[in-house]
Amino acid sequence: MTRILKEPEERRNEILDAAEQLFFTKGYAKTTVNDILQAIGIAKGTFYYYFKSKEEVMDAVVMRYIDAGVEAAKRIASNNGLSVHEKLFQIIMAQKPDTGRKGRLIEQFHQPENAQIHQSSLALTIHKLTPVLTEVIEQGIKEKLFRNPYPKESMEILLAASQFLFDEGIFSWESEEYARKIEAFIYNMEMMLGAEKGSFAYVSRLIQTQPELADSDGGKEAGREGEQ
Repeated sequence: MTRILKEPEERRNEILDAAEQLFFTKGYAKTTVNDILQAIGIAKGTFYYYFKSKEEVMDAVVMRYIDAGVEAAKRIASNNGLSVHEKLFQIIMAQKPDTGRKGRLIEQFHQPENAQIHQSSLALTIHKLTPVLTEVIEQGIKEKLFRNPYPKESMEILLAASQFLFDEGIFSWESEEYARKIEAFIYNMEMMLGAEKGSFAYVSRLIQTQPELADSDGGKEAGREGEQ
């Protein structure tokens, strides 16, 4: 049988794709390295050339999703045709899990045995998204939409609060509690950024919307509402 040679990045992604599918179907805890090897028909040596362990594979799978979200955020932030509120709306929507692969991965995070991976993913998201959102907030400060001498630190606090407080794998709020916490979060967001009262009202609707609404028209509509 002729051996098929693949580019390193292609082979690495093939391993990640196979592992990700197994994590979905069998669960991360029950998936073994041998399962991954059998799924794509590679030798153990090939696997260990790219990854030291199953844990490292999971980290790489998670990082792919985080990087994709951050790259989407960067494209939005650099779009000069969007207003500050349009950028913020679309960046937040770009991070929302859908009902597909990312949503299924997050379901794995919510398993008790995956708590450490879950926490690491939240921390990485905060670390990587903060600079992008800070750039947008600084634009808002220049345009006199916000008044805040600590844009970076404020975004770190807001991201940390939202990532943990609204994560159903960490907190299970009753619907009334959840709604009240959203309103409180928005109130404090406006206060912290020095924004006009009501300028982030669209975020309340956003947190509870379906991912299918994340299109350019929806973002522009919400952005206009935020600026009124």
